[in-house]
Amino acid sequence: MCGDAIKFTFRVRKAEDPLKDVIVEAKYLTFGCTSAIAASEALCSLIEGQGVTPIEALKITNQDIVEFLEGLPQQKIHCSVMGAEALEAAVVDWAAKRGVDLAAQGVKLTGTHAEEDEGRIVCKCFGITEPYLRRKIKELNLRTIEDIIAALKAGGMCGACRYAPGGLQDILNETWGTGEPAPTTLATEPVAPSGPSAFQIYRQIEKVLNETVRPVLQRDGGDIELVDIKDWKVYCALRGMCASCMGATRTLQLIVERSLKDQVDERIQVIPV
Repeated sequence: MCGDAIKFTFRVRKAEDPLKDVIVEAKYLTFGCTSAIAASEALCSLIEGQGVTPIEALKITNQDIVEFLEGLPQQKIHCSVMGAEALEAAVVDWAAKRGVDLAAQGVKLTGTHAEEDEGRIVCKCFGITEPYLRRKIKELNLRTIEDIIAALKAGGMCGACRYAPGGLQDILNETWGTGEPAPTTLATEPVAPSGPSAFQIYRQIEKVLNETVRPVLQRDGGDIELVDIKDWKVYCALRGMCASCMGATRTLQLIVERSLKDQVDERIQVIPV
């Protein structure tokens, strides 16, 4: 499974005026591949210690991440896009908590939080809409279906949206004014998805921890932190009273691992960190 989920958070030094909050620490949680980890590390390095406000941090683009890493394989460019969009999502969350109207500050959201991105879903596997695709194709200068898959992952699962009417190729043709004949085999015989995507599995794991495991631990003054996920290995750390409990390892096996095996997949292995 390729890493296709990044959760990015930052801590600020609060000022009386929230617009003067300064980011002092950045952290991430990523599910999967080394390119996603590298993009997340690069994002943290570009932000930490720079004395930037959350709004100033939004100037960081996926291209900045690629350049910081001195390049990424073409098929992994989507990791840099995810990094930039994870940063934007974190800033949106900060703005909501601090009562900052981003639109009033002239901030135009470009990721999945952009209001104009509501619309027809083109890629059903990843829930990617037509307005988002059209904007990103121009923004990232995507010229082929392969470019779209590499940067946005749209069309990279079952392939049904690649040459379907109103699909990826049609949108490319309308955007750049070029034409390419659609292979009938891909249009009529899409490959069925083999199972849930890495992002879907990540959300399932997070849901089980939040709704099943965490309430049990919190009753005893404890908690759990999801540190990382690699393939079927879930790295967790117990917090609070549970962290110093003599039966911490047993708790992870009996409560956490068993819950994840029962509700997500039997292959899951919980690793304490």
